[in-house]
Amino acid sequence: MSELINNSEARKAKLKELILKLHKGESEAKVKQELAESLSQIPYGEVVEVEQELISEGLPEEEVLKLCDVHASVLRGHVDLSGTQDVPEGHPVDVMLKENRELRKVVEEARKLLQVIRMSSPSQFAGDLITLRGLFNSLYDVDKHYLRKEYLLFPFLEQEGVTGPPKVMWGKHDEIREQLKGCLEILQTEDMTKEEFLATTEIIFKPTLAAVDDMTLKEEEILFPMALDKLTDQQWLQISQQSMEFGFCLYDPPVTWKPAGMEDTSLQDLQRNAGQIQLPSGTLKLEELLAILNTLPVDMTFVDKDDKVKYFSQTADRIFQRNRAILNRDVRHCHPPASSHIVDKIIEDFKSGKQSRAPFWIQMGGKFIHIEYFALRDDQGEYLGTLEVSHDVARYRGLSGEQRILSYE
Repeated sequence: MSELINNSEARKAKLKELILKLHKGESEAKVKQELAESLSQIPYGEVVEVEQELISEGLPEEEVLKLCDVHASVLRGHVDLSGTQDVPEGHPVDVMLKENRELRKVVEEARKLLQVIRMSSPSQFAGDLITLRGLFNSLYDVDKHYLRKEYLLFPFLEQEGVTGPPKVMWGKHDEIREQLKGCLEILQTEDMTKEEFLATTEIIFKPTLAAVDDMTLKEEEILFPMALDKLTDQQWLQISQQSMEFGFCLYDPPVTWKPAGMEDTSLQDLQRNAGQIQLPSGTLKLEELLAILNTLPVDMTFVDKDDKVKYFSQTADRIFQRNRAILNRDVRHCHPPASSHIVDKIIEDFKSGKQSRAPFWIQMGGKFIHIEYFALRDDQGEYLGTLEVSHDVARYRGLSGEQRILSYE
């Protein structure tokens, strides 16, 4: 097969032949062996071109989707990444690579826990199940990673003529989302026995973990190298600037990337674009509004009507730390599994109009924390979302008498 080594067309023809063999039902192990013998290293661009050609030649996208996992497994370790570009810190690809790193950590934790559960005693089972539910809650954060690909990266690739692979990958995203939802539904089942749980491990939990893991490989071996070759710095900048709309997955980038020679989008730029913010009781500049929100001695978090975290205040001494990785995450996945039913109840009562406030108070590390949830509604009473306000009220509980004379602390 030496004639294939330096012949791109021959390599692609052989790869297409092998993928079609998989399509016809030939053994994955046999195809993998033939691949290893004939195509030791395949440039990533050729893999993309072959997938695009198969769709163009009439192989339905649904069929390519079915084959996606199989031929990804066959290609594992055989894709040549030697020509790929390095990316600077904060670049959209750098962010997604680091999100993948965090996803793989959670996948590995979940795999280990599945082994522990198999060997654990019935008395340990309930606690292990709660831990596993927390891990799958974290994995569902991958939805934001996929949304940024679907609505920011894929449109630019399509502009460059790459249409087939994004459609196939989007289909895999939807499959993974459904698998993760299925796992979470099972893990929320009350009074499930260990035997019932173990019966689902091989058919749902392990395949779901494999699907999340495999997608990171497909991105890193195929999608990202191709995208780096195809897109310009200006296109990547647009992706970077719009990423916050969707949020980040298990990772909050500490650096904002900008191409060399291009200006930062600063608060002053936003201020010029926004102008005055007109409110019924006055007007504010954007910087004034931010200063007000970040000076109030309370933590605030806003969850919209679709139950997604959309904003949190950034006071100097937050009680409950937040980072931007929670933005656009389902609020249920931001709380420990043991308290998710309380979150569900609050949201249900707020949306129905049954309640509008839900107060709690706890003692934590010498602090007395008052936490209150408020239903936000418009002038017609339509539900807009929920505002969480947390405040350390320990110092106020000890006040007595009056203080009418100016005294700075």
